[in-house]
Amino acid sequence: MAKIAGVIVAAGRGTRAPGSAVPKQFRPISGEMVLRRCLTTFAGCGLVQALQPVIRAGDEALFREAAAGLSVNAPVAGGDTRQASVHAGLEALAGEPPDIVLIHDAARPFASPALIARAIEATAATGAAIPGLAVTDTIKGIDSHGFVGETLDRARLRAVQTPQAFAFAPILEAHRRAAREGRSDFTDDAAIAEWVGMQVRVFDGESSNIKITHPEDFVRAEAMQLSHLSDVRTGTGIDVHAFGSGDHVMIGGLRIAHDQALTGHSDADVGLHALTDAILGALADGDIGSHFPPSDPQWKGAASDRFLRFACERVAARGGRIAHLDLTIVCEAPKIGPHRDAIRETVARIAGLEIDRVAVKATTSEQLGFTGRREGIAAYATATVRLPWS
Repeated sequence: MAKIAGVIVAAGRGTRAPGSAVPKQFRPISGEMVLRRCLTTFAGCGLVQALQPVIRAGDEALFREAAAGLSVNAPVAGGDTRQASVHAGLEALAGEPPDIVLIHDAARPFASPALIARAIEATAATGAAIPGLAVTDTIKGIDSHGFVGETLDRARLRAVQTPQAFAFAPILEAHRRAAREGRSDFTDDAAIAEWVGMQVRVFDGESSNIKITHPEDFVRAEAMQLSHLSDVRTGTGIDVHAFGSGDHVMIGGLRIAHDQALTGHSDADVGLHALTDAILGALADGDIGSHFPPSDPQWKGAASDRFLRFACERVAARGGRIAHLDLTIVCEAPKIGPHRDAIRETVARIAGLEIDRVAVKATTSEQLGFTGRREGIAAYATATVRLPWS
C-alpha cells in the first residue's frame, strides 16, 4: 500500500488580508483557526499517514494552538517564497520518503476528504495531478496598453487549486533543481513539475475549496459555514438548588461569597447545570442527569464546568456550533449584578465562545415562592445551536 504524506504550507504573512494582528492562516472562521481546519481534515481523513506543516519562524506558539491534539509532524520553518517553503517541507519528509505527497495551501481551509481521495487516486495513476475548476467567464488576453489582444478558449482553461499531488521523488528532485538553478518564480508546484517535463493531469476540484486571500473572503467563508449549519435549534434548561450551610455559592462557574452554600451532589452550580441542559435539549441528547447521574459517586463534588464542556463537545462532535447562550438567575441573595460580566466571561471561556454570545441576567421573585423565602436559587437557560442539516 502506498505511503501518503501531506505538506501544509502555512508560512505566509497574509498581506492581502489585513485587519488582524496575526497572519490569515491563524485567524478564526466560525471560531476555528484556518490552519486548524486544514490540519484536522488531512489528519482525520484516514488516507494521509504523515502530515508536515511549514510555518514562518516566530509563529510556533500560534501553531501549537492550531495543532493541539492533532497527530502532525513538528513544523519546519519556511522561506521567503511559497516555493521555498514547499521545498523545506519536502526536505523534511525526505528522511522517510512517502510514495505520494500532497501539497496544500493552509489558506484553503475547506478542502474535503473526497478531494484528497481524488488527488491520491489521480496521482497513483499518472504521477502528478492537480485539482481544477472549469472557467465560466470569458477570458481576454490584453496587451501592455490594456487593449484586448485575444479571446481565450475557456473550454481549455482551468482555475487551479490545491492539494496538488505528486510522486514524491520526482517532485523533490524538481524543487532541488529549481533551487540549484536559482529559479524562484514558480507560482505553484505543477509549474515546477511541468518545467522538468512531468505530465500533470487535472482532475475535478471543488467550488467550495476557496482560497482566503482578501478580507471579503473571510466574510464569504463565514457565510459558507452558516449556510452549511442550517438546522437551527433552541433548547431550554431549568435547575434549582436549595441552600445549606457554607460560605459561598457557585454560579456560572464563579465562586461568590455568601452566608450559605447551595446543596447538591456536584458543586450545585445552578447556572452551569441549566446551560448544560439547554444545550443537550437543543441536541435532543438527554439531560444532565442521564449523562452524569447523581447516583454515581464519581460526580460527588464535581466542578460543573466539566458538564458544560461535555455538552459543548457534543455539539462539536456533530459538526455544529453554539450561536448563543442566555442564562437567568432567580434569587434574593447574593446579588448577581456585580458579578454578571465575570460570569459571562467564565461561561464564554468554558464554552469556547466570544463573550458577546453569552447573556447573563438576574432577577428576584419579589419575595414569592422558595426563592423569595431565600430557601434556594433557580436558573433558567436557553441555548441556540446550529447543526448541519441531515
